[in-house]
Parts: sequence; structure tokens; C-alpha cells
Amino acid sequence: MATGYFITGTDTGVGKTLVSCALLHAFAARGKTVAGMKPVAAGCENGKWMDVEFLIAASNVAALREWINPYALTLPVAPHIAAKRMGIEIDTTVILQACRELQDIAEVVIVEGVGGFLVPLNSQYDTGDMAQILGFPVILVVGMRLGCLNHALLTARAVRATGLPLAGWVANQIDPHMMELEENVHALQQRLDCPLLGVLPFMQGITALKLSALLDVASLELVKSSTKSC
Repeated sequence: MATGYFITGTDTGVGKTLVSCALLHAFAARGKTVAGMKPVAAGCENGKWMDVEFLIAASNVAALREWINPYALTLPVAPHIAAKRMGIEIDTTVILQACRELQDIAEVVIVEGVGGFLVPLNSQYDTGDMAQILGFPVILVVGMRLGCLNHALLTARAVRATGLPLAGWVANQIDPHMMELEENVHALQQRLDCPLLGVLPFMQGITALKLSALLDVASLELVKSSTKSC
């Protein structure tokens, strides 16, 4: 049976795409067929949504683009605003159906959220609602910088409030000059109550493929979702 994980972050720009691609490579290395999904992408660069392009490149099955990325929004702003400017409304049932299509062709689906966990998608739903509808265990990407402890713990609380399991977390060193990195990682290990899947160093130009070797995806197989999958 196909499984999947929903990737969220402590904020925008903390490395959700990088971690999502690294997870795809890590599962592929274990012999799985994998597909990345970016339900909502906001921000177009030269006619491309780069997060989507990276996820496609890291996947090892071919899928229709509308399954991988149902909503491609032009402006690099909050998705509900970007959608409104384009005269559309993000529909979570469309996202759910696209996820089901991906599950039919891949053993593991990695779904990357947009922004943080509670970013609005429309007048009714936010990213957390979308995660709850999909029903996958959540992986939290913590951008390691000053202030990340509060952001990580608040996000973990928000995830658990939906009833979704927090399957694990990844420490991504986005600030190369962060003081007391190891102590901050240790503080979160004590408080998040879920597996640390890996600590990713700050390295210019490093690829998701190389970082995949630093992720312990074997521990994810021990996490069983208590909710439905999409």
C-alpha cells in the first residue's frame, strides 16, 4: 500500500524543498518508487516554479504535472492572496484527488507544504487543514537559526492539534554562523518527542542527493499513521 509524508517547516525559506527532495532520494535508494508533490506553489521564476521542478527531478516515476502541482500561482506571496489575484480559489478536494492519483503510481508520496503550517489557502482552509485532509504523518523541517526553538515547538503543537502524528524532524542549518547549534538541536531532541531524522549542514551547492545519505528514513517506517491517508 502506498504511503506518504507531509513536509512542513518552521517558516518559509527553511529548506522544505531540499529536505523533500532528499527524502525522495533516500526512499528511492531503499528500492521504493517515489513521487514528489507540491499542491500549491507560489512564485514563478522565468516561467518555472523551481520547487516543483526540483521535486520532479528527484522523483523516479513520471506523473502528470497537474497531479504534482495542482495550483501554480504566479506571485511570490501568501497563497490565498496569490490565488485571489489570479481569480481562482484553492480547492482542497482537487488536491486530495491529485494525491490519490500519485499514490496509484508510487509507493511513497512526499507532499511539500507551502510556507509554515498555518498559512491560509483560502477563506476557510489553511495548510494544516490540507495536511489533515491528506492524512499523512508530518515531518517538520526546522531552519536552525536564532528563534527556531520557539517556532519549532509552536509548529509541533499545531501539528499535533490536528490529530496527525509528527513522524520526525530535520535540523537544517540555514544560518552558518548560528551560535550553539548542537545545544539547540539537543534542546529540540528533548522536547519534540519524535525522531531526529538528520542534521543537515550548511554547504553551498550541496545537492539533495548527497544530503539524502544523512537522513534516517528507516526510523520513519516505525511510525504508523493513526489517520487515513489520501
